[in-house]
Order: sequence, then structure tokens, then C-alpha cells
Amino acid sequence: MRLGLRARLTVLYGALFFVAGSVLLWFTYILTANALGKQMVMAYTKTSPGAALPSQDQIGVEVKRAVGARAADVLEEMLRSSLMIMVLIGITAVVVAYLVADRALRPLDRVTETAERLSESNLHERIALVGPKDEVKRLADTFDAMLDRLHRVFDAQRRFIANASHELRTPLAVNRTVLEVSLEEPEASPDLKALARALLGTNSRHERLIEGLLLLAQSEQELSARKPVELRHVVATAMEQADLHPRRRRVTIHQDLGSAMTEGDPLFLERCVFNLLENAIKYNVRDGEIWVRVSSENESAVITVENTGPVVPPYDVDDLFEPFRRLSGDRVRSERGSGLGLSIVRAIVDAHGGTVTALPRPEGGLVVTVGLPRRAGAAARAARVQRPV
Repeated sequence: MRLGLRARLTVLYGALFFVAGSVLLWFTYILTANALGKQMVMAYTKTSPGAALPSQDQIGVEVKRAVGARAADVLEEMLRSSLMIMVLIGITAVVVAYLVADRALRPLDRVTETAERLSESNLHERIALVGPKDEVKRLADTFDAMLDRLHRVFDAQRRFIANASHELRTPLAVNRTVLEVSLEEPEASPDLKALARALLGTNSRHERLIEGLLLLAQSEQELSARKPVELRHVVATAMEQADLHPRRRRVTIHQDLGSAMTEGDPLFLERCVFNLLENAIKYNVRDGEIWVRVSSENESAVITVENTGPVVPPYDVDDLFEPFRRLSGDRVRSERGSGLGLSIVRAIVDAHGGTVTALPRPEGGLVVTVGLPRRAGAAARAARVQRPV
């Protein structure tokens, strides 16, 4: 495992200090040794100039030996003390280097934290780093400028989808009215009525598609208001609205609705659960089963919808959350839906700061798990998002 940037800078600063300290200690040792040798020889010649001694050569040898021994002792003591001092100062330098690196990299931590919090629903956040115009400030400003461009692009995309959906709903509503009137016309031939019923079914599928696009555009926006929500009540309401007993595909519902609180938009959460139930019913088998569970796990409020059905290849699971994608990449069989159900689920969950995962069942079907922040965690996240960075 490679060390992080903060650790690498600390090691680099510490290594540079020890290298510089070792070079300084080596030069100090050499200079001190030369100075000691010169000073002791000069001191001896000054204290005994021209002294009449029995054996001048013998005394000179003894004096040199004594001077050398004293100089070696002094140098050894100096070297030992210098090494101890260098080690202590080196440890202090490493600690100081870590603190300096931490302070220097703190703006980068703010950039990283902001990037981790960002999603399509809160692109309004900015780093807004205050400080000298150095490399880190330029990086933060460049990141903020990129977020501005992304925010404008996503806003334009959502506005286009919403406007196009609104514009398309009017002619579809007119077509539906005309077809319904033609069906009630007593003079209409059976062929004309059959054609009108077929066109009415096509028109209905197009209306569901437009409604899904509009809801997808709305659910990808940031939540304007959050309130405490009991997920058990949300799931119960969604189950009342869903057709849990279709004629073509009878299913058995198993419920385990525990208490779980979160914060968000009840209508969006209700639609999220409704889409999960609708998906579990549509892609089930005759006499199949559906398990709906609500629970609290650690810091999350969890909704799990499990259903029997055809075997789903693991490599196809992630694609099911993409718009207009169905099992095995099917984009044609629109009679079974618009292909936006799980895309809307993911958009709603992302807007609430949660996660959604899907796992294939070995015997067929899916297990979709939605994890939402519990009430305290959701409130803390909302406060952090609203606080200026």
C-alpha cells in the first residue's frame, strides 16, 4: 500500500532534515577535531618554551599522546551529545513537518469533501476557498467554475425535459378525448372501435412515458423542503395505491413493516415505493411472491422489496436503473412500462441522500434495497448542505 500525500511529505521533510543534520554534524566534527589539535599544541608550546628537560623527545611523545587522548574524548563526547540532540530535534521536526503538511493540504481536503458530497441534486455547492492566489486557490476556483458549468447544463436539461413533457401532454390528452368519444359513438363500426381501442392503448403508454419523464426531471432536483417521514406509513399508502392483485399475474404479498424515520418529501418517497412495487408485480411470475420490509439498521432507514420472477443475469442489474432500459437491454416491449420506474427510484433516493442497490435472486427475481438517512442523520446532512462552504 502506498503512503498518502500527507505521509509522503512528512517522510520527505524528515529525511531532508536528517540528511542535512548528518552533513552538518560531519563538518562540525572535522572542524572541531582540527581546532582541538591546533589549540592543544599551541597551549603546550606556550606553557613550556625552551624548557630544559632530561629527554625532550620522550616528553614530546607523551604530550602528543595525552593531547590526542583528550581530543578524542572531547570529540567522542561532542559526537554523542550531537547525535542525541539531532535525534530529539529530528523527531520534533517530523511532528512539525506533519502539522505543516496537514495545514498545507487542508484546502485540498475541503475540495475532496465537497466533491464527495456533490450529486446532480446539490450542484449549487461551492468550495469558495479564501486565501492567497496560490496553486491550491487556483485549483479550487477552477473546480467552482466547472461546477457552475455543470449546474447550468443540468438545469437546462431538466428544464427541457419538463417543458417538453408539459408540451407533449396536451396533444396526448386531446387524442385520448377524441378516441374516447369515438368509442362512445353508436354509429361507429366495429373495426373503427377496435382501431380506437388500439390507439387508445398506445396513447396511454405515451402518456405514462411523458409522466415518467416529468417525474424524473422533478425528482433529480434538490428537495426544497424536508419533513420527518415515517416510512412504514409511506409504504402502507403506496401499497394501497398499487394494484397488488393483477388478473394476469397473481402474486402474494408478505409484509414486515417496522418503524423507520427519515426526512424528506413524503410524496416523492411514496412514488419511489410505488415504483418498486409496480416493478415487482410487472416482472413477476404467475402465483409469484413479493416481500416488503421496512426496518432501521444503524444510521439508515431501510426499505426492501423482494420478488420472484425470471432469472436476472448479474451483469444486467446495473443497467436496470438506466432510463428506458429493461431486462436484457429490451427497449421495445413498451406494453410492460416506459422503462423509467427504477430510474425514478434512483433519482428520488439520490435527492434524499440515500443509496439504492439491486441483487438478483438465484431462483429468479430481484432484491431491491433502499437505504435512507435516519431522521437525525438526514437533518445533519441537510444542515451541512445548506451551510456555506
